[in-house]
Amino acid sequence: MWSRLWLQWPIQRSMFVFLLVGAVMGSTACGIAISPKRTPTEVSIAMVTSLPRPHTEGLISLEESLLRRRSVREFSSDPLSSSEISQLLWSAQGITDPRGFRTAPSAGALYPLELYVLTQKGVFHYDVQAHALNTLIEGDLRQDLYQAALNQEAILQAPLTIVITAIYARTEVKYGKARSPRYVHMEAGHAAQNILLQAVSLNLGAVPIGAFDDNRVQTVLGLPADHEPLYLIPVGYPR
Repeated sequence: MWSRLWLQWPIQRSMFVFLLVGAVMGSTACGIAISPKRTPTEVSIAMVTSLPRPHTEGLISLEESLLRRRSVREFSSDPLSSSEISQLLWSAQGITDPRGFRTAPSAGALYPLELYVLTQKGVFHYDVQAHALNTLIEGDLRQDLYQAALNQEAILQAPLTIVITAIYARTEVKYGKARSPRYVHMEAGHAAQNILLQAVSLNLGAVPIGAFDDNRVQTVLGLPADHEPLYLIPVGYPR
């Protein structure tokens, strides 16, 4: 019966279609329709987040941190506090002297390292002088970095990944192209160990990762061509 009525009432049928289309368009305009998946976007206006002042006294000794340091690859989803992030970045490249000297030694005090941070909220650059984070990209890129790091689960699980990059030209100015890579890599090792020990002192876990596709990491994080990634260090609460 319904099929016969449908065929016999062309005017009513047209009105029905018109009302149906209008309802769909109206619901979309009112925000009822499902929103498209949010994709990471580059930030056009500089967004700077100041970090809390780092502590210079901890709850455990250096010796205990050395004793307890182990690579941790499984993390809970709990985010790190701004104080914890501040402490980790300061341990790697924080300024500790009015003359500009830092927590990690650098050949000729030329400081070729640049640190980047990846969280669920986006990609950030660590401003050493201001002890602050500059927002570069908004959005969760952990899945993309996970793929660039050869599908290592620690990248996907960790609430924070610190990326140590190097600008070799800064060291080459004094030591030349032949010798500079050695000094830069030594410095990256110093900074990475500082992060690992600081993580232990904060009851956090961390693991240094060197297996990744350099070009893909640069692309995912939107790094300048001369900022070459050397380390990925996921950090978080051990699971």
